[in-house]
Amino acid sequence: MTHHSQLDVVTIGEAMAMFIAQQTGDLAAAERFIKRIAGAELNVAIGLARLGLQVGWVSRVGDDSFGRFTLQQLAKENVDHRCVTTDPRYRTGFQLKARVDDGSDPEVEYFRKGSAASHLSPEDFNPDYFGSARHLHLSGVAAALSDSSLALLQYAAQSMRAQGKTISFDPNLRPVLWRSETEMRQQLNALAEYADWVLPGEKEGYILTGYRQPEAIADFYLDKGVKAVVIKTGCDGAWYKTAQGEKGVVAPVLVDNVVDTVGAGDGFAVGLISALLEGKTLPQAILRGNKIGSLAIQVAGDSEGLPTRAALGDY
Repeated sequence: MTHHSQLDVVTIGEAMAMFIAQQTGDLAAAERFIKRIAGAELNVAIGLARLGLQVGWVSRVGDDSFGRFTLQQLAKENVDHRCVTTDPRYRTGFQLKARVDDGSDPEVEYFRKGSAASHLSPEDFNPDYFGSARHLHLSGVAAALSDSSLALLQYAAQSMRAQGKTISFDPNLRPVLWRSETEMRQQLNALAEYADWVLPGEKEGYILTGYRQPEAIADFYLDKGVKAVVIKTGCDGAWYKTAQGEKGVVAPVLVDNVVDTVGAGDGFAVGLISALLEGKTLPQAILRGNKIGSLAIQVAGDSEGLPTRAALGDY
């Protein structure tokens, strides 16, 4: 086994090439696109790396131009990709994204079924590599890709928890990728039980727990042994509760111009995880999460708005 240098965070996910339309309106009418990289866990990895953390991202890409593009972007963003496998049997997925400039949700079409990343499995777990990290970040997107990808996340969560590492979990619901909403609820709630910090949006919390009140959503997970639950409440900021019973609201960072809401939750995770790993308090971490989320929604790309340490300022 090779010895791996220390990582702050490791995460698992799928990268897709993303083509963003350059004119607003129906995707069918769009003629010019700009190529970017997309993927929830990848956004988090890039955001953390920009803040100076050592981040590893585990995945599979196809032996194709999109796969090479992914590896080039990872290198450019200083994300460790020693455990990204180029799988010659399957393709790298891609997506088309409509352009919006009014803050509405952009139309997105995915071409990812049977992608290389959907063939992730527990075989992709390198114990030395994961063991070199102090924190594991998981999201419900990688969990939804396939049964084997879900099995990898479960195995990684069990292993990291057994080693006393911290774990964060963003449900990041993608109902269309699951066989049923019931299965999605069961599997993601089971995964959440391994986590120290669970980060659902308000609507996601309702779908997963059946409760509408933030405190009831938080208690659902705290009762399962989670240490802190942070519920993203959009323009109201975020609501949190800890296993010690501390709770409160952290006000949002307001912006004048919302361009594209995609990536806001990933930006929030970047802020929260980075701050907690630096030893900041939970309210301080949530404020940083709100700040980075506010930066993410002012640009059209998924990770373009994620700041460097210098650009983050005092947060």
